[in-house]
Amino acid sequence: MLGALTILVPALAGAAAFMLREHRARRALLVGAAVAHLLLTLAAFAAPARPMFDGALLLDEPGRLFLLITSVLFLAAAFYSAGYLEREMRGSRPDMIEGRLFSNSPEARFTGCLLLFLAAMSFVCMARNLGLLWVGVEATTLASAPLIYFHRHHRSLEATWKYLLLCSVGIALALFGTYMLALAGGGEISLNLNALMAAGPTLDPVLLKAAFVFLLVGYGTKMGLAPMHTWLPDVYSESPSVMALMSTCLLNVSFLAILRVRQVLAAAGQAQFGNDLLVFLGLTSMAWAAVFLLRQTDYKRLLAYSSVEHMGILAFGAGIGGAGMHGSLMHVLAHGAAKGAMFLLAGNVLAAYMTKNVSEVRGAVRALPFSGPLWVAGVLALTGMPPFGLFVSELAILRAALAGDRPFLAVIFLVLLAMAFIGITTAALRMAQGENTIPARPEPMSATWPPLALLLAALLLGLYQPAPLAAVLAASARLTGGF
Repeated sequence: MLGALTILVPALAGAAAFMLREHRARRALLVGAAVAHLLLTLAAFAAPARPMFDGALLLDEPGRLFLLITSVLFLAAAFYSAGYLEREMRGSRPDMIEGRLFSNSPEARFTGCLLLFLAAMSFVCMARNLGLLWVGVEATTLASAPLIYFHRHHRSLEATWKYLLLCSVGIALALFGTYMLALAGGGEISLNLNALMAAGPTLDPVLLKAAFVFLLVGYGTKMGLAPMHTWLPDVYSESPSVMALMSTCLLNVSFLAILRVRQVLAAAGQAQFGNDLLVFLGLTSMAWAAVFLLRQTDYKRLLAYSSVEHMGILAFGAGIGGAGMHGSLMHVLAHGAAKGAMFLLAGNVLAAYMTKNVSEVRGAVRALPFSGPLWVAGVLALTGMPPFGLFVSELAILRAALAGDRPFLAVIFLVLLAMAFIGITTAALRMAQGENTIPARPEPMSATWPPLALLLAALLLGLYQPAPLAAVLAASARLTGGF
């Protein structure tokens, strides 16, 4: 019942947000729903998992893990959004880049879609039927598209169109893969995950492998794996910073969808086929991102390509298996916290400097007394410096790669990590240093406390893991084929 409430509460709150006329009441509803969702998620950790609708929905250990990071990030986004929406100008105003007039979408649409987006992602975390899983992933696309077009100028329209076009193609391929998965069972086995895994040895191996390829490409498009990632830089650059934060959650639940299908592949004795594809796409994404990180001049696109890199790390760790899967799942938590903080801080930098160009931002530490130092801390967290959680997760993946029979993969992994480190730190730290080009200004608490809390969470993950979280991590790694 608690799991169902994590879907119903944001869905009902989203519907109510469309009807409320008072802005403050709507913002209070957004924050209240986010708090309630996190409380329900934490309660679900202690409650036994109970299947619903004949096992079609079940909040198992991997679902709990992904629901937790989604809920934490949404709470931070909700607090940030409340202040962000209050500070946003009403009516038409000139665009900072081209000077053309534009106006924002209605606040009710933004808040309502944001809550429906949370409901859709919660549904994906609970879906045990792969047909319903596809429906949930598609729902995330429909709920998030209006959020990208919040600033109604031609660049945001182009980003929204690219997002819908590419993700629709990806989700269509995933649907075809789902059909092939059903055909692999002769059309006599339901798409329930338990039924597919139980029938694993009897599934047609050729159809099963073909289904995994289509599902990997389809959900990999939503996850942001290269070369299917091309929607991601435009969306992160042109949408509000809080939407880019929620896209971090979207990438995570898309990765969960891939892991669900991988469980079927492992049950059928075809795990190595899936592992090889995940390792290949993981290293491809890391290499692709590293090239663009070394020459990036837009700091929001810098963070977007960083996401492509980290999605590659997730895929690589899952493909290595064993302890690598454990490290990959921990990386989901640590990267979500660090990247979420950086996107919110990027919004603060953009509001102060009115530019997304790296070369035009200098002295952020002096100009922004809170966001500037947090930006530096976020860069260290995002690049895997100790003692942040990303260092621990990347080290676990590296050790798993070295323990295997292909140590050259570990060498490639290290080289690509180093390239990404150089690209991110060169650009991002340059923004923090130097003489500030704008006068120092006070910053509202709603803009600084959420990223601070997320960075503290990223730090805590590197120093200490509570016993319940460690248990869920270990169980999730076993269930998704890690051990």
